[in-house]
This record gives sequence, C-alpha cells and structure tokens, in this order.
Amino acid sequence: MTDSKGKTPDVLPRPDFHFEGEVGRTYQESDPPTFPQPVQPPKGAPNVVVILLDDAGFGQFETFGGGIPSPTMDRLAAEGLRYNHFHTTALCSPTRAALITGRNHHSASFAGITEIATGYDGYCCVLPRSCGTIGEVLRQNGYMTAWIGKNHNTPPWETSPVGPFDRWANGLGFDYFYGFNAGDANHWNPILYENRDLVPPSEDPDYHLTEDLADKAVNWVRKAKSISPDKPFFLYVAPGATHAPHHAPQHWIDKFKGKFDMGWDAYREMTLERQKKCGVVPKDTELTVRSKGLPSWDELNDDQRRLYSRMMEGFAAYGAQVDEAMGRVIDAVKALPDADNTIIIYIAGDNGSSAEGGLEGSLCENMFFNGFPEKWEDNIKAMDELGGPKHFNHFPSSWAHAMNTPFQWTKQVASHFGGTRNPMIVSWPDHIKDKGGLREQFLHVIDIVPTLYEACGITPPRTLNGVQQKPIEGKSFAHTFEDAKAPPKRKTQYFELAVNRGLYHDGWMASAPSFVPWVPIRDPDWDPDNQIWELYKIDEDFSQAKDLADKHPEKLRELQDMWWVEASKYNVLPLDWRGTQRMNAEEMGRPSLVGKRTKATYYEGMKQLSSEACLPMLNKSWKIDADVILLDGKAEGMIITHGGLEGGYGLYMREGKPVFVYNFLSVERTTIAAEEALPAGQTRLTVDFAYDGGGMGKGATITLFANGKQVAQGRLERSVPIQFSLGEGIDIGMDTGSAIDFTYTLPFKFTGKVEKVEVDIAPA
Repeated sequence: MTDSKGKTPDVLPRPDFHFEGEVGRTYQESDPPTFPQPVQPPKGAPNVVVILLDDAGFGQFETFGGGIPSPTMDRLAAEGLRYNHFHTTALCSPTRAALITGRNHHSASFAGITEIATGYDGYCCVLPRSCGTIGEVLRQNGYMTAWIGKNHNTPPWETSPVGPFDRWANGLGFDYFYGFNAGDANHWNPILYENRDLVPPSEDPDYHLTEDLADKAVNWVRKAKSISPDKPFFLYVAPGATHAPHHAPQHWIDKFKGKFDMGWDAYREMTLERQKKCGVVPKDTELTVRSKGLPSWDELNDDQRRLYSRMMEGFAAYGAQVDEAMGRVIDAVKALPDADNTIIIYIAGDNGSSAEGGLEGSLCENMFFNGFPEKWEDNIKAMDELGGPKHFNHFPSSWAHAMNTPFQWTKQVASHFGGTRNPMIVSWPDHIKDKGGLREQFLHVIDIVPTLYEACGITPPRTLNGVQQKPIEGKSFAHTFEDAKAPPKRKTQYFELAVNRGLYHDGWMASAPSFVPWVPIRDPDWDPDNQIWELYKIDEDFSQAKDLADKHPEKLRELQDMWWVEASKYNVLPLDWRGTQRMNAEEMGRPSLVGKRTKATYYEGMKQLSSEACLPMLNKSWKIDADVILLDGKAEGMIITHGGLEGGYGLYMREGKPVFVYNFLSVERTTIAAEEALPAGQTRLTVDFAYDGGGMGKGATITLFANGKQVAQGRLERSVPIQFSLGEGIDIGMDTGSAIDFTYTLPFKFTGKVEKVEVDIAPA
C-alpha cells in the first residue's frame, strides 16, 4: 500500500493485520468481517527485467562494436538507450552483491568471490542484513520476484542440503530460483537447484545450460502473468555465459570458423574502428597499448595461432548463443499485455572479459585456481574437442584483453576500465522517447537499485525485517532517461579488487594496477606503498591511453588521499593481495559444517554434498571404507565420487571389479583397478591414500582393498592442492554431475546396495 502522498512505507514488513471494526460477543453482534488484503504495488509500477551476462568485455559484442553478433542487444538498444560509461567492480560476486543491494561491494561484505572470503567486515562474503536486496524490497511492495541462473552470493559453507537457507536466493527475497550456487557451471552437466531442491540431471541428449535457463525464465514470466496479470514482476536473469567453461554446441562453433584468424591485435584495431563508427566511443579515442606481459599475435607460431583462433571461435559461439537465448526471454516479455511498461536492463558482463585462461589458454579452469599454468603444446591435442563435454576450457589472456577493446587490462584489474567498464542497455518503451540514444554519464553498478526504486515508486526502507538499513550508496540515473545531457549525480567512485586500486573523481581517474590476473601466485612481501599510480583525464581520454601522472603530481596525490578516505568509509581495509592461498578454506579458517571432525559417514542417496560441507581431504592422508552389497559378480556403478570433469576422485565397480580414479584437474587421471571380479555378497572396499607430506600438492601412494585384502595399488606424483572441483561435491551410489573419467555413462547408478561410506582424514 502507499500513503496519501503516494509513498511506500520506509519500514518493512508492514504491521500485521488488525480488524478495525467493532467486535461483539458473536459475529451477529459484530461489524462485517474483513480480510487482510494483498499488498498492492504503487500505481503504474513497471515490470522489471535485469539481465546480467558473465565475464564479458566492452569490445565483445557487435552492439558496442565487437565481433560477436548480439541481435537481442541491438533490438533493445534501438528502442532504448546505450550507456558507455557504466562500471562494475571487476569481479563477479562483488558486482552481484552491489547490483542487488545498491551498496558498494565492501559495504556488502563482498570484497571478492565467496571462495576467497576472509574474516574481515568487507571480506567475509556474508551479506549483511543491513544491506537488504531489491528482491526483498520489491517483494514486500507487491512484486512477484524470480532469480534465474547464477547465484554467487551465498557463503559456500551454507550451500549444503541442510542450509541455512536464509542467504540462498529464496532467502534474499526471490520467490522463485532456478540456477546454480557457484561461480561457474559445467554447461553440459550442471549442478542446479530449483529453489532449495537439487534438480535431476537432464535426459535430453542436446541439453545445454544456456537454453535451459532461458526456458525457465520464459516459463516463469508467462506463469506469473497468467496467474496474476495485474501484479508487476521483477525477473533477474544471470546466465553463466560467457564465464568459463566456454561450452557451446558444435553447430554454433561452426558459424565462426575462420572469423578470428586475424588474431587479437588486428581484432582490437578493427573493433575500435567499429566502435567509432557506431558512436559508442569518441572519434578521437586511442587504442591503448597491449597490457604488460601479453604476447603479440605476430610472435606466435602457426600452431599457436591455429589453436588460439579455435579457442576464440568457441568463445564467440558461446556469446552469440546466450544473446539469442536472452532474445527468447525478451520475446516472452514483449508478448505480455503490459510489455511497454517494462524496464529491461541488459548488462553485458559483471566485469571485463576474463584472463584466467592464462597466457597459453586452458583445458581446465580449475588448473588456474590451483596455481598451475598450462602449455599450448598439450592443449592443441584436444583442439577439436574444445567447447564439448570433455573439457572445462578457457581462451588465452590476450583474447580477453582484445574483448575489452579499447581499454587496458581485464577482469580482476579494478584500476582500469578493461576490468570495470561494461556495456549497458536500458529499454522502457512507455518512458524512453530518445530511441537509440547514447548516454555518457559516469555510472556504477550500485546505481541500478536506486534507479529502479525511483522508477517503481518505491521508498528505500529505513528498516527492513527489523534491521536498520545502511544508506543506499548508489545514485539514481533515472533522470538520464529523458535527457542525454543530464548532469551525472556521481562525482566520486572508488575501485578495489585484490589491491588493484582506482579512484574516479570529477573527470579524473587515478589507477594503480598491482597483479596480473594470469599469474595467481602472488608475492607475500609485496608492499602497497610502493605501488605505481597512473593518472588519466577520462573526460578527454576515453580509453585511459595517456598517463598524466608526471604532468599533474598534485592531482594524483589528491586522488590517492581521497582513495584512502573512501576505503576507510566503505570497509575496504585491510588490503589483502593473497591469491590462490585464499582459495584454501581450511587454511583460511572459514566456517565449515565439518568443524574439527576427522570422520564422516555417508549413506546411499546423498547427492552433491557441497565441498565446504565435506571433510577436507587435500594435502593429507585419508581413508575411505565403503560397505556395499554386491548382488552378483558383475557389479557396476559409482559408490562414492567427489568432483567431476575438472578434478576429484571416484570409487566405482566395473564388470565386478573395484576401480579407483584420481582426477588431477582433468589433465591426469590415475586409475587403480583390481584384476579380478569380486563375488556377490557383503563387501568392504577400502581406499587408503597415503600422502607423501612435505607441503601442498605432493604425491601419494594409493592402495585399494576388498575385505581387508589388497587388490590394487598405484602412485600419484602430484595431487590437487587447493580445490577438487568448481562446484561439484560428493555423490553416493551414483554420479549426478560431470563424470570423473570418460569410461562410463552418467548417472552410473550402482547396481548393488551401498550400506554406508565412511571417510577418515589424518591431520594436515
């Protein structure tokens, strides 16, 4: 309800219902009864669709001059507005926390992704209740709300089947959720949830996650408007594309054969010319130099060029497919009776394109997060399989740099626009009359929430669910819908990500890059006081091409000092530049359902127990005891597995023989198998993992027993040091994610009975 002045309440939820009439001894002696009425949104409140792509650069899609077709963006831009000074945080979880709360990412406790959380206010990745989400606020003001796709804002230690669930998407104010609780997902074999429930694997041989998410968004919006056509909806769609793995159907990849043979340097030049032609950059924009450490295309050999062109073709297919799929969502929205009163915000990337494939590209992104570079000589052997279900592939860092044309740097580098400037399109047919217009105001992702509150007629709550709220730190840009020359409300904005620092103030930008994103191992003795700062006059230098630090040292010092003030205000301190070390939950002391336990017992039917709820089995010795009943001498199927395509282990039966596979980050699969089949009956299978010790990622001797008798033994010369997988946990009695190796067909359900599986770990 709104008050007499049309304002919604600033304290939510509204008071409980209370009958206002006279109550006598009986209903005959009382006033007629009334019921509590559903909350009504403000009159004329629009529907809202927010689409957020993943790991996409400013120069990636054709709508902003890139080389990847984006007809859905084209269509929305033609009826709405393109914004070419919109900024993110340079990383996914932080941007997403800022997007749904309207607060800076450190204010919302998301200095980084959830997997690198530390125990400081700005870094713990536990969304404060004082930072209520737009989903919760709109829901309590009469909106139907849904979140489809990626959720990377739930602490990993809260993602198990026993919750708690108050920081899952449903608990954050969204009536409906369908998607994944992780930074990325295997697009052929994803781990998905519908609200709180694990989604069974698809039986469609042509299944692809992008299409599935689009289907669910279409189905939800149609269902919502069929049931309650007079209520507005808020639909947040966050597909996994174009984050690694770069998975795309072959027919999409075939469309781009030979389209990127010119290489990344020529692509940058061609893209800048297109950007000037379509008006998304000024005519005098300069192409920045190749970021430090990246090779030129000319210095590569023919095989490298062939491989890297193929990797880019797969990436382009992945991006073109997701834009087309988002078009199906837009088509469904446009078919609704109140389509013209729908705000659509389409953001191409939660940060710039990702350089996490390393200088030579990658077959498995998890290699990067475990600190292992890959070699092109190995990767070219799998060139024809890229994009398919056998690899978790990622293109080389130089292609990411090219996707961010005309800027320097990439994802993770918050000091420069290659990490933070993303295309944004806003469509609202009923209210935006400057069709196809361009807007050049300096904006930040925290500005989305206050803009939507203003457009929807919502008062930001002072108190939400009993908790006093932090002020909204974003600034509404709704005034720009009608006026291209409207003055920007934002004068200052800090940037920080892994001590890549920046500060925008009134047309100036101070930038201090620290670590290159393609080298995850970082010097613990690095000194931020020795960090080199650069200075740009960005209202005259769109691309940050001219460093003016030597010419204007006094201005640089002013902005440096301002950065520390902003950092103190928004929980940016203490600075933390550790890299892969922070991925290790055990070493960082993050919360865990395991606690101090060294033993766990699992039963048949356990599916996708998240890694943070499992015993920490890395860099130590451990033992698995599985009590099973074999129905015959030809038992088949998975008994226990943790992880999948990108790393982990599995104990299974094949033709009656026990088999143990250790998957080292998809590049080495060590198989230890018994030579003879086991007879029917009660059996205890034991895997003894004797770790060599002496540090992280060392070797081990693995021995396999059946009823106490050794049946096989093998050696690992190295083991996974940081994390088994990217989002895949433990299954008992079947394999619900991607396969640990390629010798069986999912879900590889065990033909016998698993009575229990016990896991024991030794001290690290």
